[in-house]
This record gives sequence, structure tokens and C-alpha cells, in this order.
Amino acid sequence: MDLGVRWTLHGDGRTPAPGAVVRPDERLTWPRTVGLGAQHVVAMFGASFVAPVLMGLDPNLAIMMSGVATVIFLLATRGRVPSYLGCSLSFVGVAAVIRAQGGTSATVTGAVFVVGVALFVVGLAVQRFGARIIHAVMPPVVTGAVVMLIGFNLAPVTASTYWPQDQWTALLVMLFTGLAVVCLRGFWSRVAIFLGLVFGYVLSWACDRVFGRIHSADASGKVTDHWRLDLSGVAHADWIGLPSFHGPSFQWSAVLVALPVVIALVAENAGHVKAVGEMTGDPLDDKLGTAISADGLGSMLSTALGGPPNTTYSENIGVMAATRVYSTAAYWAAAGFALLFGLCPKFGAVVAAVPGGVLGGITVILYGMIGLLGAQIWLNAGVDLRNPLNLVPAAAGVVIGVGNVTMKISDNFSLSGIALGTLVVITGYHALRAFAPAHLKTQRPLLDEGTSSYDADTGPAAARDPHTRP
Repeated sequence: MDLGVRWTLHGDGRTPAPGAVVRPDERLTWPRTVGLGAQHVVAMFGASFVAPVLMGLDPNLAIMMSGVATVIFLLATRGRVPSYLGCSLSFVGVAAVIRAQGGTSATVTGAVFVVGVALFVVGLAVQRFGARIIHAVMPPVVTGAVVMLIGFNLAPVTASTYWPQDQWTALLVMLFTGLAVVCLRGFWSRVAIFLGLVFGYVLSWACDRVFGRIHSADASGKVTDHWRLDLSGVAHADWIGLPSFHGPSFQWSAVLVALPVVIALVAENAGHVKAVGEMTGDPLDDKLGTAISADGLGSMLSTALGGPPNTTYSENIGVMAATRVYSTAAYWAAAGFALLFGLCPKFGAVVAAVPGGVLGGITVILYGMIGLLGAQIWLNAGVDLRNPLNLVPAAAGVVIGVGNVTMKISDNFSLSGIALGTLVVITGYHALRAFAPAHLKTQRPLLDEGTSSYDADTGPAAARDPHTRP
């Protein structure tokens, strides 16, 4: 059985020829391959370490299980889809909602475990029926709206939890990270979040030395005098040891909050597989279902042990595009590095000590970027929001998700925020489509740009414009 773990040497093994790419089944010399693996791990440091900290989970376990999930993914796809699976930021808002309802880390991982199961089943369905099943149930207008409301639902977490802990550090970290994302080039722009974390870490340490303790809210929300950067946990952590494992627990209310994220994960995986296929010149549509199932299986294993869920990482696509090296051997090396980092509790303690003000500056950009990815999905798919069939369910769902609107079903059960918003978008779109007149189903706009003319017989004025997209 071909497991995709045999590679041929590309050229002289040193540098790809001009215009050439190192294919997934090829590799450079082992020292260069190992170096590329380390680069992939660094590329996902920012987001993949911020996510477990924001979710209240063990960062050591997160990095270890990301390595395990990557191995599962590479084996499942037979080495055809180079990818690193890191902790998904899409669940940060879910974790915040569950904890606000009194849930524990076990409740969070239990809810996300169910999402992993759902993702695995979706992957099997895609393998059986093809990618068309995704487009039928979750067209771009739905997917974009759900991704948007998941991202923007996180805004109150930044505003009420992280930013108040140290507003000036948060502001400077936000500015530095924004400059890094925009002004840096190549690999450095891909690790801008990581650079922002390092900048904020050093800045907080310097402010403690110069200004002393800060009088502000701490992580629990209590206003006290405290150090911005508390490294006491680092001093007591061992250099070598296992992460903290725990089993999941299951609550229906928590599961319903988490389930909508399946849509975001499917979109992420589909986008990753499509991008890699285009870059390598190898159509990978036949591997989409396998990739989705492998992601679900990796998330199930991680959350069963108390870790966070995983997903494919766009940061690593950037590294591949910059280096033109798509060798899966580099990802095996990256998985090995992740496992080693997971066995160093002191390293995890350093990550867990990131000051709240630093997270405030990072998350202002990060959460906004997640939300605006939904808008990018709309743009890429040409979704016309002048068509009320698209506009109405998306508008209602996004406002419900962002505003955290709650609908009480009974004394013991209610839907709110992400769960309710997603339900409104999906059911609203398909219900409205079932009753909508034929001319709206063709994706033609209700009103043309700059005009309000409408013909009762032929429909929108834009529909009669030969330059309008049919």
C-alpha cells in the first residue's frame, strides 16, 4: 500500500531550477527538508498558539496533537496533499460562549469532539457523492455569512476581556502587527502574528521594568495591581514532560453552539485543497472528501484527549508558495518538531504567559480577519447582495451572530449567537429559495447599481443589461 512516504530527490537536492517546483512526492536534501519543516512550524506559531490560550486549553497539548493530526492527514491523503494541521481559530468564540455559560475545558472539548465527528461524516459524504453536495447545502452566500458571524461574534471578547488589561500595550501591538502584515515581504509577512506576539512580550517585560505594576483588570476581570508579564509559571515548569490530558464531557447546549463551525472547517479544507492543487498542477478534487474526513479524525483524537480541534493552515500555503517546495517530507519533519515541542512544558508555560494586553492587540486584527474572510468568500464566488434572496438571510444571520441575540425555547434550552445565526442563514436561505420567484434564483440583482428602475414584466433593469453577469 502506498502511504506517500517515499520521495525521490529533486534535481541535485539543493535548489529548484528556475520555474520548477518540488512536487509532493519529491524532496530536497534531508537537512534542507528538516529546515523547511521547522519553518512551517514557526509559520503557524502565532495563530496556533494563540488559539489554545484563548480557548483556555493546554498549548503544549495543542502543539503535540497538531503534529499527530498532521501525520493522520498525510497518511490519509497518501502524501498527495501537503498540509500542516494546526489549532483552529474558528472555535475561539465557541469556547468563550461555552465558558460564559459555566462550561469547563471538558465541556469545550466535548462540544468540539462532536464537531469533529460531524466533519468526518461530511468528508465521507463528499467521498460518496462528490463536492456538489457541499455546494448544494452550503452555497457561498451561506458559507460566507457563517464565517463572518463566527469572526465578528468574537469582538466582545477582545473589548471586554483582553483590551482592558493593558490598553496601551494592546494599541502598540495592534499597530506593530498591522505594519508587519502589510509592510513585510515573503516568509516574514506569513509570521506577522508571531512577530506581534514577540513584540508584545518584550514590550510588556520592558514596561514592567520601567513603570512597575499596572493597575487594571487581570485575566479574571478583577481590577488589581499586577505585573503585565507573569513568568512564575515558567520557573516552575519542567523541561521535559507530558501535557495535561483530560477527557471530554457532553452538553447539548454546548454542542449546538459549536456545530455551526463545521461550515467554516469545510470551507477552509476545500479552499486549501483547491489552492494546493492549483499550485502543484495536480487536480485534487478526488481528495477533498478524504482531506475533510482526515481533518475530522484528527480533531476527534485531539479533543478526546483534552486538546483543541485542528484545521488546515493558510500560513503554510504561503510558505509553500514562497519556497515553491510542496514536498510532504517537509510536513513530516514539521510534525516531528511539533511532537518535540509538545513534550516541553516550559515552552508551553512561556506561551501561556502571554499578557492579556498583547492578546488584545493581536485579536483585534485576528478576529476581524476571520470575519472578513466571509466577505472574501462572497467576493470570490460573485455573490450578489443586491438580490434579496442572498441579502435577507445573510443580513439576519450576521446581526444575530454579532449581536449574540438569544431565543429562549424552554426554561432549560435556548439558542443564541453563532448557533442561532447559522440556523437562520441556512434555513432562511433554502426556505426563501423554495418560495422565491424564478428571476431571483438566477442570481440577478433586484436593483442595478445607480438606478431604481424595475420592470414588472421582465424583472430588474439590470437583468436587461447585456453587461450584467447572468
